[in-house]
Amino acid sequence: MIVPGIFHTLPSRQSILGVNVSILNMQMAMEQLDHWVTSRTQNYVCVTPAHSIMDGYNQPDLKRILNGSGMTTPDGMAVVWLLKLKGHRHVQRVYGPDLLLATCEHGLKKGYRHYFYGGASGVVDKLVERLSMQYPGFQVAGTFMHPFQPMSVDDDRKIIDQINATHADIVWVGLGSPKQEFWMHAHLGRLHAPVMVGVGAAFDFLSGNKPQAPVWMQRNGLEWLFRLGNEPRRLWPRYRQYPKFILLAVSELLGVTRIQS
Repeated sequence: MIVPGIFHTLPSRQSILGVNVSILNMQMAMEQLDHWVTSRTQNYVCVTPAHSIMDGYNQPDLKRILNGSGMTTPDGMAVVWLLKLKGHRHVQRVYGPDLLLATCEHGLKKGYRHYFYGGASGVVDKLVERLSMQYPGFQVAGTFMHPFQPMSVDDDRKIIDQINATHADIVWVGLGSPKQEFWMHAHLGRLHAPVMVGVGAAFDFLSGNKPQAPVWMQRNGLEWLFRLGNEPRRLWPRYRQYPKFILLAVSELLGVTRIQS
């Protein structure tokens, strides 16, 4: 059950390697989304595991986008554990697929209109089919499969007009990180929908296109290992950063190093 929104300012943040992560849990994240939709306040949300923090650490332009979001949620358990060690005991994982499902369920009574942007051929159709079966009355404003090649300025303008014509409340962006973060930042203020949420592989998981790690692996910070085992060639460049992340995070936690946001 969602209590009426309590946020009139954005959630507070804690820096991890210069990326300012929102200090919240799923309940708090849902309350904030509810406030934005109700007030028609435009924002974008980044769900952020350790590899995204490392990408921000290595790419100043991406770090600015992560730090400029309405929320940059703790998507990975390593991020949650670090925040708890920094004294934020109420923090919980705000995982992209879970956030999408929770918002769809909550939005039934509110009449939220959802738009799905991204995903490979057939993935979004299967996702919408499953969500519609799980949540009768679920409102789909529209879908769009983003092409693999860059879009022209004219094509981008056309899809913006198409999305705006649907009067969507939330645009779910499944382009993968960091592509989705750059896309949301570039389209803030151009889309009329009050909220954009980048949810990474959530389209693939919830549509059944790719297997999702067992819950026990998710809760124990081992989801990355499951995913690496399923897609080693694609995901190895991402996860090979984790030893460096641990060293930097522990150094920062102990006060040995200090990284500017």
